[in-house]
Amino acid sequence: MSLVKVALLQMTASGLDQQANLAKGEAYCRQARDLGADIALFPEMWNVGYTFPDPSRPDEREAWLAHAIGPKDAFVTHFRAFARELEMAIALTYLERWEGKPRNVLSLIDRRGQMVMTYAKVHTCDFDKEACLTPGDGFRVCRLDTERGGVTVGAMICFDREFPESARILMLKGAELILTPNACQLEANRIGQFRARAFENMVGMAMANYAAPQENGHSVAFDGMAFDDRGPRDTCVVEAGEEEGVYIAAFDVASLRAWRQREVWGNAYRKPSRYAPLTACEVEQPFIRDDARRCLR
Repeated sequence: MSLVKVALLQMTASGLDQQANLAKGEAYCRQARDLGADIALFPEMWNVGYTFPDPSRPDEREAWLAHAIGPKDAFVTHFRAFARELEMAIALTYLERWEGKPRNVLSLIDRRGQMVMTYAKVHTCDFDKEACLTPGDGFRVCRLDTERGGVTVGAMICFDREFPESARILMLKGAELILTPNACQLEANRIGQFRARAFENMVGMAMANYAAPQENGHSVAFDGMAFDDRGPRDTCVVEAGEEEGVYIAAFDVASLRAWRQREVWGNAYRKPSRYAPLTACEVEQPFIRDDARRCLR
């Protein structure tokens, strides 16, 4: 298997102007395909540019809710047809219409235009504007067929990556590559977290963020293979600057599989019988928060 190339689409959005976001996303996907990409990855909640209503303005909330879409709506079906035209997978993000509160989702469309996976963000930012969303009910993986062969893909979204359990579960479900849409400042600490997720789980990690001035760019990818026969190596595949652009992250999946077969991380030497506190629902000080949705634990 040759390199699998993920295009990190680092863009600024046009807020609730869904047609403008569609047109710009299409142009960037076409550029990604011209650069040889197998998968194009959008930043978080692209169809509305990761915008939220003012909680004190009911009229704003209604206008915002009107932009929530479903898998059969034109925004999604357009990109399904476009993926088929380009013969390239597209990891599309959007505000999903849902019973009750909407969801923040990624739908992975394969190169034949089929939706092979939809993942809803589990770790919604309930301390902030994402309290108006419905959290997802679990982590998803799927087998994605590319021109260069099959690869097992998982997804997490923004705040998910700040919890080691997210990437760990995806690894345990077989993920070789984790796609991560983002919408926040990516600085040394968050990028360091992301690097660690790749290393400790022996997975490729790819993240697409909004460009400046909406966020600060720095879309980034790591391959997780921390050593070679010469010693330690830099696992960074690509890191963007702040400006808009299409950034290609090329993953050597064959080498990654060989690494996973012989090295000690991932699930090789874990001792899960000792991890019971990780699934406990009780929360003690100093971590008790009035706005936490504990019923979902």
